[in-house]
Amino acid sequence: MSPIDPSEGPGLDNADYYLNRELSHLGFNQRVLAQAVDPSHPLLERLKFLLIFSSNLDEFFEIRVAGLLQSITFEREAKGLDGAHPKETLREISRICHDTVEEQYRILNDVLTPELEAEGICFLRRDQWNKEQSEWVSDFVAREVLPIISPIGLDPAHPFPRLVNKSMNFIVELDGNDAFGRDLNYAIIPAPRSLPRIIQLPPELSDGQYKFIFLSSMIHEHADKLFSGMDVLGCYQFRVTRNADLDVDMEGIADLARALRGELHSRRFGRAVRLEVADNCPEELVDYLLKETGLSEDELYKVHGPVNLKRLFAVPGLVNRPDLLYPPFTPKMPKGLSRKDNIFDALIKKDYLLLHPYESFTPVVEFLRQAAKDPNVIAIKQTLYRSGDKSAIVGALVDAARAGKEVTAVVELRARFDEEENLELASRLQEAGAVVVYGVVGYKTHAKMMLIVRREGNNIQRYVHLGTGNYHSGNARLYTDYSLLSADNEMGDDVHRMFQLLTSMGKNEKLNKVLHAPFTLRRQLLKMIDGEIKAQQEGKQGRIILKCNGLTEGKIIQALMRASQAGVQIDLVIRGMCCLRPGIPGVSENIRVHSILGRFLEHTRAYYFANHKPHVYCASADLMERNLNHRVETCFPIQQPALAERILKELQYYCEDGHQRWELGADGLYQQASEEEGLSAQQHLLAELAGVQNS
Repeated sequence: MSPIDPSEGPGLDNADYYLNRELSHLGFNQRVLAQAVDPSHPLLERLKFLLIFSSNLDEFFEIRVAGLLQSITFEREAKGLDGAHPKETLREISRICHDTVEEQYRILNDVLTPELEAEGICFLRRDQWNKEQSEWVSDFVAREVLPIISPIGLDPAHPFPRLVNKSMNFIVELDGNDAFGRDLNYAIIPAPRSLPRIIQLPPELSDGQYKFIFLSSMIHEHADKLFSGMDVLGCYQFRVTRNADLDVDMEGIADLARALRGELHSRRFGRAVRLEVADNCPEELVDYLLKETGLSEDELYKVHGPVNLKRLFAVPGLVNRPDLLYPPFTPKMPKGLSRKDNIFDALIKKDYLLLHPYESFTPVVEFLRQAAKDPNVIAIKQTLYRSGDKSAIVGALVDAARAGKEVTAVVELRARFDEEENLELASRLQEAGAVVVYGVVGYKTHAKMMLIVRREGNNIQRYVHLGTGNYHSGNARLYTDYSLLSADNEMGDDVHRMFQLLTSMGKNEKLNKVLHAPFTLRRQLLKMIDGEIKAQQEGKQGRIILKCNGLTEGKIIQALMRASQAGVQIDLVIRGMCCLRPGIPGVSENIRVHSILGRFLEHTRAYYFANHKPHVYCASADLMERNLNHRVETCFPIQQPALAERILKELQYYCEDGHQRWELGADGLYQQASEEEGLSAQQHLLAELAGVQNS
């Protein structure tokens, strides 16, 4: 088919051309769940995928579902690109989630548990305990559980308690009168948060295997000890999920840190959005729980197993079975960037590009450590979004401040679920003498950038690190991310100006090379897409490859559709949410959408435009409304041709992956590639960059 002139092609306001953002998010989570039954992953890694699915779904309800419900409550409903009203979206979410939760527990009970048992890793039900194990459990409960557990009888003086978000609880049905003559029917047992949810039996009671008992089973078995003289007719676990999005009114805030501290407590007790309950719980008790939590049948999930599956993450660390995990590997250390090298001397000669976790994150940490000790370094500036509670990066900044360097840290206090940790590290930096600012109210600082200012003779030389991921050493072993280390003067000047924007006040100044949101990034991306359309119309081959975590921004999507209409060939490697529907004749038929799932979480953001100079950019930003319009983000060019060619080659690996790639069809569904001899992008990169074969 010959290309269509975008100006003459079909309009792009048809809702059928777009996919629902929230349902696309759920689709990603379904692909995560599919990894739990993929035999190409080791068994304990498959268990982890099941638990990641559970954790992701928790956050989806806490944030996305809660947001939809709130928009309806406050009559702020807005239709998405697909034209769906929030109420329609919630109905479809309920249908999909009920199906996938049922599938999740089927996989746990019918697939993973039997396979784990075959490997000597057993989760014992109460009816499987032998006499010695039962006695051990009784002793454990008497010693560790009963002294700290606090059952709550429900009567007019003790109304239904306000339960903490995602905490495990039990509803108990009782018969009889208590010491005060009260005829109590129900009680609530909150499981102590200080106790592990899964307990390993000692070796002498495990017959050479790894045997575990759930805390819930122990409480079920010994619930009668909590209600002396009364009959326990039934004991059933349940969990309430609540709105966990912080609601801070940004107008009139005098102290953002103080306001956030006040909101963190309320997160635990937000509006209920989901009730999970054991599937054997009587309907009368289920109805009671629904009434007390203010939820409907659509928000009820009956589960055949533990309600708090995320706590099973402890299991792989409790068993010595490396054969059931991915084999370990040592990330490659690039020449010139090791601890014995002077990194400043190396960067003066050329830029360095690292792809984590295949290449080590250590040079980034070492770059900062050397700066902290170097007498010629006079200033260090850095953004911190997520860094970890025992961060080597933060430790180096503390050392630099104590050594008398001018240290400025832009700490993003609103990094979701890391707010409390970021408040603590901000205090630690301030105590060391660093200048700590919290960015710009109303705009999250999501940019990943470090600036080191060094006096060299009579000159001031700037060095920068720009990345697609966070300054978190742990994540750098699990997430794929690019790091660029450079002594480029214009790039250094751009980063310097961005820090001035964040720490002071004034007008935005034009940057030399770096694109930044919310100012130039979206506009320049649209311009580069338009450049590929013009190149195609001039007889050249238009080509675009975009890799990021989400594509939901309407203007970017429509620009890509116009490019497709012009004949530009487009590959979109989008891990999660994608609202663009590919493969529609005359609209998006030249667009392919891929999602890669494997050992590592794909987190790199890299953009390639064949007819633009420079061709390749890396970014902290996804192609989403929040990133392009409401966050401080960076998008930086890869200027050295060899490095740009390398990224293009690595992007093509993802487009050609025959094992871990899922492709989105025009029907809105993903199909997994299944080429026996096909390339695995992550495995290929492990071999190419880290020297690992057949991991």
